[in-house]
Amino acid sequence: RVQLVESGGGSVQAGGSLTLSCENAGSDTMAWFRQNPGKEREGVASMIIGGSTTYADSVKGRFTISKDKVKNVLYLRMSSLKSEDTAMYYCATASGRRTFCSGAYCSASLKESDFDYWGQGTQVTVSS
Repeated sequence: RVQLVESGGGSVQAGGSLTLSCENAGSDTMAWFRQNPGKEREGVASMIIGGSTTYADSVKGRFTISKDKVKNVLYLRMSSLKSEDTAMYYCATASGRRTFCSGAYCSASLKESDFDYWGQGTQVTVSS
């Protein structure tokens, strides 16, 4: 059984940066999601090993997903944080490669149902 463990969350002022980590992320497809109470979980960023990355429009240019293949640690580097980035952030992995395709272009999936394993979450709070 895969046990994902997130860390790195905290409180930061708007404009600041945080880097989240997720241990035991040994999968071909990995992602970060976020959720606020009473709202649906939202895909933030995903990646396929040796392939593409996908970002939600709201975080493009500010967030970067990456992985340390040796340590099996997934990262989410967040900069220029905004109050609307406040949420519980979850790491997720899929059993295999998961993509979505638009025409001839395919990218890493950010569809929640494509992911099989989830961490417990780490809270990020951005104050303005």
